[in-house]
Parts: sequence; structure tokens; C-alpha cells
Amino acid sequence: MRLPILVFHIAAGIVGILSGTVALSFRKGSPRHALAGKIFVIAMLTMAVGAVCLAFMKDDYNNVGGGVLTFYLVGTAWLTARRRDGETSSFDWAALLIPLAIGIGGWINGVEALHRPTGSKYGVPAGMHLFMGSVCLLAAAGDIRMLVRGGVFGAQRILRHLWRMCFGFFIATGSFFLGQADKVFPEWVIKTNVLFIPAILPLILLIFWMVRVRFADAYQKMSTPRSGNAYSLRT
Repeated sequence: MRLPILVFHIAAGIVGILSGTVALSFRKGSPRHALAGKIFVIAMLTMAVGAVCLAFMKDDYNNVGGGVLTFYLVGTAWLTARRRDGETSSFDWAALLIPLAIGIGGWINGVEALHRPTGSKYGVPAGMHLFMGSVCLLAAAGDIRMLVRGGVFGAQRILRHLWRMCFGFFIATGSFFLGQADKVFPEWVIKTNVLFIPAILPLILLIFWMVRVRFADAYQKMSTPRSGNAYSLRT
């Protein structure tokens, strides 16, 4: 079963990266952006499920967390886009446990890695454990804030959708261009470090959109009707 799942996982990952790039290229709210976004969500959720299955088969529990986190980020970003302002459900309370557990586990792994001679755990540097753990805890804090306030509204709903989609996209690009570089690209390309550009591009775009929506009056230009969804954003 491992080979079919691996092929399925790789195919979904490629479709996810391509559709994510296309979605970022089109004007937000356009039919083509919406279509590419839907393909991206399906591909990313499929890729995440495949990653979790493969990780369990190899007893690689670090990647189990990565797959579950990707599923959570993209899934909650999609739900945020589909819902009305102020809409929540009991699902959100259950989903909250995912970033909370992964975040605490990431910090535990990071602290343990700091006290090891290699400075890593499961082959992952302490800094990366702490970084991902911090992101997960921030996501959990955002969930708690949303539930306490009875949902997210206006610009906050747009921000929640954008950062979760972009960070989920970053997990995919980072895993492909950096994590699998030695299996996909020739050595001379790896030595140039050019692969860092597509790997971190989603993070750069994430910062750009967060700043634009929050500080550049983008909310008025990208306003979402209360009865609509975030795929109707305009730029």
C-alpha cells in the first residue's frame, strides 16, 4: 500500500503547489482565483492525508504532526472563507486541540533539542521545532479569541483566511524545494541556494497581504459581504 499512497501524495503535492501559485497570480475574488483556490484546498487536504498515512507506516511521528497541521490550517482557512461573519460551530472547539497539542509538543521537542549535542531532534534543528511550535500556539490563541468573541468579523476574517492558507502553502513549498531537494534537483542547483526563494515565497506574500489588509486600507478595497465568502475578495 505504501507505493500507491506515495504516488498519490506526490501528485497531490504537485497539484497543490501549482494551483496555489495560480491562485496567488490571479486577482483576488475573480472566478479563476476562486477555482484555483478550490483546487488548492482539495489537493492540500489530500496531500496532508497521504503524508499522515506514510508517516504512520514509517513510524515517523514528527511528520504525522506536520500532515495534521497542514490539514488543520488549510481546512480552517477554507471554513473561514465559506462562513458568514460571526459564524462558529462545535467543530472549532475540537479543531482547537490540534494546534494546541502540536504547539506544546513542538516546544518540548525544541527544548530537548537544545540540550542535545547535535542541537536537533528527529533530524530537525531546535530552532525549527520552536518556530513551528510558536506558530501553532499562535493559531490556537487565534482560535480561542474567535470562540470567545463569537466568531471573526470583517478584516479579521480576511486575515485569518489569508495567513492560514499562505502558511499551509509554505509547508508544501518548504517540504518540496528544501526537504526533497536532494531527490528532485541536481546538486549544482542546490548549491546555489536558489531553492530558498520559491520555498519561502508564501511567507513573503503572507507578510505582504497581512500588512496590506491591516494597514493599507485594503479592507475597504477587499470588503467581504456578510452573506458572502472570502473568495469574493477584490483587489
